[in-house]
Amino acid sequence: MNLHAIRAIYLFEMARMRRTLLQSIVSPVLSTSLYFVVFGSAIGGHMRQIGDVSYGAFIVPGLIMLSLLTQSIANASFAIYFPRFVGTIYEILSAPLSALEIVTGYVGAAATKSIILGLITLAVASVFVDLRIEHPVWMLAFLVLTAITFSLFGFVIGIWADSFEKLQMIPMLIVTPLTFLGGSFYSIDMLPPFWRAVSLFNPVVYLVSCFRWSFFGTSDVNVGLSVAMTLIFLLLCLGAVVWIFKTGYRMKT
Repeated sequence: MNLHAIRAIYLFEMARMRRTLLQSIVSPVLSTSLYFVVFGSAIGGHMRQIGDVSYGAFIVPGLIMLSLLTQSIANASFAIYFPRFVGTIYEILSAPLSALEIVTGYVGAAATKSIILGLITLAVASVFVDLRIEHPVWMLAFLVLTAITFSLFGFVIGIWADSFEKLQMIPMLIVTPLTFLGGSFYSIDMLPPFWRAVSLFNPVVYLVSCFRWSFFGTSDVNVGLSVAMTLIFLLLCLGAVVWIFKTGYRMKT
């Protein structure tokens, strides 16, 4: 494996984050902080606890997951789309690099950015609410697994998209609504039986529930099932990436 090439791609993408700190870090953190202020402090102060957890603390895992999903997809999709847009992708494809090395560099950088943002969001949340993490190792593991999985998904979107509008279409029209309806701001156990059953078809429910378990030790769905669902989606994304490089889909034309 060409570690020098992976390192070059990785450092180039990380340098983009340093050049655009306002857009990459400050803006998402500020937006998430507003959620904490509105839902955690203003609304949460008038709501009962969910289990033995205050509402302000309860929404923290969901908000981190919302930020993690959207930023992982955005970072990875833009990172691979822009070289296609300006034509420098052909220089990468003509270099002595394997598909694994290209994907590792781009996805690794996108996942790293998202993990950094998630940890900053967690630090900001601890300022607003009294937060406990019962399983910190599992929390970090879920954070990394989710970031890698959705960075791969973003990579696939960046290959599929043929315009900047399409880069935003799936995150805005599909991922964000699914996250809001996936138990980020409530427990699905609070829903009527029919809507709870419908919610179980939302894959984000399993991500949020699993991540919330690492904080408070409680989960709306089985943790093992949540991890299995995430791994299945990861394998599907890997399969899509392998197919893209084998066929050259929108990479060589």
